[in-house]
Amino acid sequence: MRSPAIALAQDLIRCPSVTPVEGGALDLLEDRLGALGFTVERLAFGTGAARVDNLMAWRGSGGPHFAFAGHTDVVPVGDPDLWQHDPFGGALVDGKLFGRGAADMKGAVAAFVAAVGSFVDAVPDHQGTISLIITGDEEGDAEFGTVKLVDWMRSHDHVPDFCLVGEPTNPGQLGEMIKNGRRGSLSCRLRVDGVQGHVAYPHLADNPITRLVKMLAPVNGTELDGGNDHFDASTANVTAIDTGNAAGNVIPASVSANFNIRFNTEHTADGLIGWLEEHFTRIGGQWQADWRVSAHPFVTPPGPHLTVIRDAIQAVTGQAPALSTSGGTSDARFITTICPVAEFGLVGKTMHQTDEHVEAADIDRLADIYGEILRRFFKARV
Repeated sequence: MRSPAIALAQDLIRCPSVTPVEGGALDLLEDRLGALGFTVERLAFGTGAARVDNLMAWRGSGGPHFAFAGHTDVVPVGDPDLWQHDPFGGALVDGKLFGRGAADMKGAVAAFVAAVGSFVDAVPDHQGTISLIITGDEEGDAEFGTVKLVDWMRSHDHVPDFCLVGEPTNPGQLGEMIKNGRRGSLSCRLRVDGVQGHVAYPHLADNPITRLVKMLAPVNGTELDGGNDHFDASTANVTAIDTGNAAGNVIPASVSANFNIRFNTEHTADGLIGWLEEHFTRIGGQWQADWRVSAHPFVTPPGPHLTVIRDAIQAVTGQAPALSTSGGTSDARFITTICPVAEFGLVGKTMHQTDEHVEAADIDRLADIYGEILRRFFKARV
């Protein structure tokens, strides 16, 4: 017999909620949470094709206030013929749950709901507030999802004391790792202009590639610092160079390059931009840099809330999880602006891959962990 957590994970996977399509996933959660006594608010932001549906749900009032956060949108499946099982079928085979979003992160969302269901059954008059913050825009541009929900929470005096995001944080097995911070992300498209000409007559041309190579030196596969107590070194990498030039005997008129910097709290985005633009100016010539800051670095230092998370994980799995700030960005970058935040979810080895899957038993154990967190956070005797 399937557990409530696994059954809900299957039902969520069967909702084709590829960003930014809601696909029925939030409708399903609205029904389940409403039945548990949650007040549910559906919040849509953006218009037309960019419209994104989101969900806020809460039960109880006052403090303490604990929130779970996650997303029901998923990345595209790619070629469905390459999948062993229907990517939106939620197949349970040999103890594994297959489907797009199984790891990232419908399995964790199902565990949220199962955990709060068990908790409110046992403690129907619990103190404080339990919230769920669910977006449909984590895998996309993230313009109309959690960032807007955070604004809504702030303006409606609905700010948690702590929030746990259910991203798949574990490299190999459940219980290994909590993410208590993330690096920032700064991207640039750098265009350098010159004068087109024949390679045999370089004195009649101005090769922009020569200057571009010098400009890219500080960001071409480099480490920008030695890291600190919470973060590894900041890193910079060139990701594309393009002249649009198919001829081997022509010096191009312009060249463009893309690069990205993943930076820790030793830097700010403005500081990095200022440093690099000063460097570009010293190289000289005509250039234009278009910058995009998609995330700022943050860290939640060890403290009582992280101790609750770590102790609950160890109680269920027998493992003492490490704290880490590795990996890419997540919606925790928005939540950290209103309250302390950490991330803990399933094993992420197959996320975004063909035949994405998780161990079904891990969903039940994750629900047990989330339930133990609630009991410890609210000091409930169950």
